[in-house]
Amino acid sequence: MLKELNESQAEHQISAWMQDDSERMQALEDVKSVSEATGQALWLAAGFVRNLVWDSLYLTYDSPLNDIDVIFHDQHNPLPEQDKFIEAQLSKLSPQFPWSVKNQARMHLRNGDPEYQGLQDAISYWPEQQTAVAVRLGGKGELEFISAFGLACLFNGRLEHNPARDRSVFLQRVQSKGWLQQYPDLLLTCD
Repeated sequence: MLKELNESQAEHQISAWMQDDSERMQALEDVKSVSEATGQALWLAAGFVRNLVWDSLYLTYDSPLNDIDVIFHDQHNPLPEQDKFIEAQLSKLSPQFPWSVKNQARMHLRNGDPEYQGLQDAISYWPEQQTAVAVRLGGKGELEFISAFGLACLFNGRLEHNPARDRSVFLQRVQSKGWLQQYPDLLLTCD
């Protein structure tokens, strides 16, 4: 049975699960190291957080880290070569991880959105509300989160469409990702 959590409780619970996951902690440490070396504020996003929560809540699936999304926002250097450089640095540290680095400063072009003003703005356009979340290690080793719809939505038992994105994109992703098969207790919510 799911329990409704406030933001503080959700952050605390996600932090506890994250700290118990050695692979995710290794990825967070790698990202922090490369962030410090490159001067970019790098974050681990999307399924990195969402799947951990759903796997922990529903105990029906153990999602492999088969796509680790690393995001940042650098409007002064939006070229994809910077993404590839950061990806290569991460791969040197942990070649076993499938890193995928994307500068959100240019993703609005691909998506047909207004120019993103930062990471918070960029993730506010992602198709699912529960995907619009990111985490990183702070300066003292604490976990820091950003989310467009709050962390508590990860615990509400729903997979919710983000009205900022076309419903067909959302439904196509739900189908292709197989979330309702992996997590059959999720309730699909389209506005």
